[in-house]
Amino acid sequence: MRRVVLVHGLWYGPVSMALMALRLEERGFDCHRFGYPTLSETVASNARALFEFARGLGGDQVDFVGHSLGGIVILRMFDEYRGLPPGRVVLLGSPVRGSDLAAHLASVRMIRPLIGQARTALERGFSHSPAGRETGVIAGTRPVGLGRVLGNLEEPSDGTILVKETRLDDATDMLELPVTHTGLVLSAEVCEQVAHFLGNGSFDTG
Repeated sequence: MRRVVLVHGLWYGPVSMALMALRLEERGFDCHRFGYPTLSETVASNARALFEFARGLGGDQVDFVGHSLGGIVILRMFDEYRGLPPGRVVLLGSPVRGSDLAAHLASVRMIRPLIGQARTALERGFSHSPAGRETGVIAGTRPVGLGRVLGNLEEPSDGTILVKETRLDDATDMLELPVTHTGLVLSAEVCEQVAHFLGNGSFDTG
């Protein structure tokens, strides 16, 4: 049986992925939401917990969908661990090149706790897709969100993460959609594209 693990982002929780899980299940996917402490534990610790969670699911194929920091946790897991069934990966607004907003928040002592233990990973990001796994990237382009208040996002963004910060050079496919950072997990259009990539290894741009 083909399973999909949904991994939420910073300040969110598993409930944030509930609507996407419901929509994907209506399309025949067996969805499992992974929850983790985004502030108190390191990305490395959360990546290990994700690996154990996914390994316990069994199945012939396990796909992963990560929102924001969740995508970083997924990439870190595949950097560190082996032995999971084959599958595809979709990243939704994940700052794989690091986050200007995170760096800004980390530079202000009074609001630095908003980043917590994820600080280093959010500032540095990751440079490559998981080996042997088709990886899709979706970036939002509607600039409404925290970054407009606490940061200085002058370039195209989803209001929190710059479009250019989501670019993974060796991604299988990349797509931009007119949604906010939170909209990446709420939008029906995004979910349609996630389902298409998981099923076909590419987004539907026709």
